[in-house]
Amino acid sequence: MLYGRLDDLRELSSKRLAGALRETGGTHQMRSERDTSVAMYSDQLAQYSAVENGLCFGRLDFHEGDRFYIGRIGLFDEDKEYEPLLMDWRAPAARPFYLATAAAPDGVKRRRHLRTKQRKVVGFDDEVLDINSVDPNRHEGLTGEATLLAAVNASRTGQMGDIVATIQAEQDKIIRTELNGVVVVQGGPGTGKTAVALHRAAYLLYTHRRQLAKRGVLVVGPNSTFLRYIGQVLPSLGETGVLLSTVGELFPNLTATGRESAEAAALKGRIEMAEVVAHAVKDRQEAPALVEIPFEQDVLKLDRRAITAARGRARRTRRPHNEARRTFLREIISTLASQAVSRLGRHLLDQADIDDIRRELREDPEVQAAVERLWPTLTPQRLLEDLYATPRLLAKATPKLSAEERALLARPRGSAWTPADVPLLDEAAELLGEDDTEAKARAERRRRQAIDYAQGVLDILDLEDDADPEILMATDLMDAYRLAERHGVERYETAAERAAADRTWTFGHIIVDEAQELSAMAWRTLMRRCPSKSMTVVGDIAQTGDIAGASSWHEVLSPYVMDRWKLTELTVNYRTPSEIMAVAADVLAGVDPDLVPPTSVRDSGHQPWSLKVSATAAALPGLVAEEVDAIGDGKLAVIVPAAQVADLRAVVPGASDDLDAQVVVLGVVDAKGLEFDSVLVVDPAGILAESPRGASDLYVALTRATQRLGVVHEGELPAVLDRLAQRSASTV
Repeated sequence: MLYGRLDDLRELSSKRLAGALRETGGTHQMRSERDTSVAMYSDQLAQYSAVENGLCFGRLDFHEGDRFYIGRIGLFDEDKEYEPLLMDWRAPAARPFYLATAAAPDGVKRRRHLRTKQRKVVGFDDEVLDINSVDPNRHEGLTGEATLLAAVNASRTGQMGDIVATIQAEQDKIIRTELNGVVVVQGGPGTGKTAVALHRAAYLLYTHRRQLAKRGVLVVGPNSTFLRYIGQVLPSLGETGVLLSTVGELFPNLTATGRESAEAAALKGRIEMAEVVAHAVKDRQEAPALVEIPFEQDVLKLDRRAITAARGRARRTRRPHNEARRTFLREIISTLASQAVSRLGRHLLDQADIDDIRRELREDPEVQAAVERLWPTLTPQRLLEDLYATPRLLAKATPKLSAEERALLARPRGSAWTPADVPLLDEAAELLGEDDTEAKARAERRRRQAIDYAQGVLDILDLEDDADPEILMATDLMDAYRLAERHGVERYETAAERAAADRTWTFGHIIVDEAQELSAMAWRTLMRRCPSKSMTVVGDIAQTGDIAGASSWHEVLSPYVMDRWKLTELTVNYRTPSEIMAVAADVLAGVDPDLVPPTSVRDSGHQPWSLKVSATAAALPGLVAEEVDAIGDGKLAVIVPAAQVADLRAVVPGASDDLDAQVVVLGVVDAKGLEFDSVLVVDPAGILAESPRGASDLYVALTRATQRLGVVHEGELPAVLDRLAQRSASTV
């Protein structure tokens, strides 16, 4: 019945979408309404398709005899006055499915967890919460324990799955936290931080649809691999309009794929770089001692005093550089015009003559070149490229940096932009602004051209001299303006699509995953994107690997919200089995003895091991083959120092960086937030030495596995891994 109703809704939306697409022409309002209908029905179809798998996953039986089915979206029976057929998991009435216990049943008699395959129920687990018939102590731990353990023990697929059927009480509390303010979700590996954050996004969009649909929700991840990994979670929860992005992708029409040293990236991430960018902008507003400008048969002169006065007036407008340029230009033209008028004789000229002189000066190439030198029109890309490539500009803008630090910033023109450049480009864009005078003029020219073309079409249609005067012609029904408007091409874009193309877009809510890795400048960029400071910040300080990353949440947030943020913690490890977590705990103690690892809910039965080899490249293919045999259809990750990724990926048959592949070879940075059935960590000493925060990186690498862990090394095994069982090459 549920799937029948879903099919009915899908068919209805398809028909309405087809009808909307057939509508053409009309007024601007009619076209806008058509586009809105197309977007709405398209979104509905996408939602109905995305929730097909696991549509219904639970049932609540109440003492009063009521029974509710819980699912990914809400469905209603239109034949029975819209009686609920399926309750959306985000609805307040569905909350007992996640919170009810025998000690506090909230009226629930039985909770049933359904397991489905496509449209067929393949199994279920019941929890009886009647305190009179069952020991209540059995029901105060994990909710739906059998279903939960089945989910965490299942083979990985290369894409993150949702936890909508197995949300635990501590997770549900965070998911349903109010919209306003900053919520920090701190939790160790495997505690479900990412899943909680994504389900929180779905919950907020459901609860605050009107508020968030227009502004949108932004989910920020550490890298594109991670975003591909989590990409299907929100659609599976019925939400298809959320923008997923890395910090390096937040500047429109720019791909930041360049690489640089960790030291250079860390320097660019320091908050002092905001001052450097501000200096770089002001340094381009020059005031030389004298500028001579040939004009007609004369030479006009601008001295430093006149230039400084014009610059001061422009700066006092407090407008961004490119917008303030108009004021600077007006003042310079006024000064030059006064000179020209004085030399010609003011008493010989009327106001029309003076206006002509001003216009000629404004259009004169020599004057334009002089103004461009004194106050150039700049893009963020040009500003930074000039700064990095010009020692004089770099020295002027960085008086507080050492020569060694300047050398880290210096690079030739044409170099690829790096992710660490993006916050600096964003900062520059804020300070530069955009002079849209030319853009508006181009748009107006295009509009006029369209009207002229439409008028030509109407003229052709009206050429028939012998036409019956009683018959209405095209020119009787519309003019050129309306014809051009009617045939204008407008494409509806979702809030996420518009936000991706608009650097100034501000979001209703931002979720930041692996937030501990963000630099101070990256945080400055994100805070600019969300003036309301409605954010969910997800991470683990113990896993900070980037040397520009955070050492405390207070350090990150206090500059923007002071102490107005809420810390929540996840303490249960659902991913990492206890055998592996015991090894990782030793590494964590080396990061900070005061840090407490999360508690694992299960054992895997597989003892983590280490193996010393004479040549990693020679031994790795055989070890990978052994692990693939052991995990069957599962996923294997080989995590190696970043410098060895390309070489070792080349020696492992079938290895890739594509998470759909069974075997992937990744550096620690690209493995953050991911999980695999089995993990081989290669050269742990190299991972430790690769970064000042190498211990945190090793902790991350060890905790990616859900079942099996092996460590391969050529030199001595780091002491923090002494707990690993040593094996010989012949041991499978």
